[in-house]
Amino acid sequence: MIIVMGSRDPEAIAQVVKKIEAFGYQTHLIEGVERTVIGAVGDERGKDRLRSLESFPGVESVVPILKPYKLAGKELRTENSVCRVGNAEIGGGKFCVVAGPCSVESREQIIESAEIVRDAGATMLRGGAYKPRTSPYSFQGMEEDGLKLLREAADGVGLPFVTEVMTPEQAPLVADYADMLQIGARNMQNFGLLKAVGRTSKPVFLKRGMMSTIEELLMSAEYIMSEGNANVVLCERGIRTFETETRNTMDLSAVPVLKKRTHLPVVADPSHGTGHWEYVAPMAKASVAVGADGLMIEMHPRPEEAFSDGAQSLKPARFAALMNELKPYIALAGKTL
Repeated sequence: MIIVMGSRDPEAIAQVVKKIEAFGYQTHLIEGVERTVIGAVGDERGKDRLRSLESFPGVESVVPILKPYKLAGKELRTENSVCRVGNAEIGGGKFCVVAGPCSVESREQIIESAEIVRDAGATMLRGGAYKPRTSPYSFQGMEEDGLKLLREAADGVGLPFVTEVMTPEQAPLVADYADMLQIGARNMQNFGLLKAVGRTSKPVFLKRGMMSTIEELLMSAEYIMSEGNANVVLCERGIRTFETETRNTMDLSAVPVLKKRTHLPVVADPSHGTGHWEYVAPMAKASVAVGADGLMIEMHPRPEEAFSDGAQSLKPARFAALMNELKPYIALAGKTL
C-alpha cells in the first residue's frame, strides 16, 4: 500500500509510520516536492488494516500497489534511482562501463587488465573469483586469492570492482573485498542467495536468467530490496532461444521495458548477449540507443590464452576503440561517461 500524507507535519508522519510498523509492515518514506508518501510493504493479508489509516490525522489517501514488485516498481518511487559504487555512479545521467576479464587468472593478468580498462575510460573493473561453470572439470576460479588480487588491482587504478557471489555462505566473505556483488544468470532465482546479498551493505548487480521473464527479474530484485538493500542494478545479458549463431539472443527490447517498469538502473552485457567479440561493439552501441545506463564488457589482454570466455572478450586495442566510438552515442542519449 501507498499512504499519501496530506500533511508534512513530522509528528503526524511519525505516528502513521509507527502504526504501519505495528501492523507488521516495512515502511519506506519518500519525501516529494509537494507531499510525503509512505510505502507499506509486507503480507498482502493485512491490507484491510492499512486501509483504516485513511482515518488517521494527516493522511490524504491509502492506495494499493498493483504490481507484485512493490519496491522495484515505479508506483512507490517514480524518480529513477542512482546506484553509487565507490567513486562510480550508475544511472541518473551517468553512463557506466564495467570492464575486465571473465576470470582472475593471475596477479599479472588482473593488474594488467585493470590498467587497460582504466586507461580506456571504463568506470568499474570486473573479474570472477568464483566461477559457475557448466562442466565440473572447467576452471572454477581462484576464490579468496582471486578476491585479494581484485582488491589490489582495483585499488591500484582507483576503480571500484564487481565480482560474482555464488552461495549464501560466500556473501559475507565476498562483501569484505568487493565494492559490488554480482548475481549471475544461473543464480537469478537462488532466493537464499538473493536474501543473503540483500542483508549486506554492498550494491548488487543482478543479471537476468537465461530463461527468465522480465517480471521474474524484477521479482528477484524485490527479494534483495525486501531485505533492506535498495542499491540494485539490473542487467540484460541475453536469453536462450532456438537461435544458434550467437551464444544467447540479446533481448534489447528488455531495456526500454525495464526503464518503464522500474526506477532501478539498467545495464546491458553484449559480451554474454552474443558470445562473439565481433558482435560486441554493434550491440554495445545499440544498448546505448535503447536507453541502457551502462555496459558490462569482457576484455582480456590475451583472449586466446583466457581460461574462460576468450571468444567473447575484446582485445585491449578493440576495447579502447569501442570506448571512443561510444562517446557520441552516449552524448546523443543525453548521458555522460
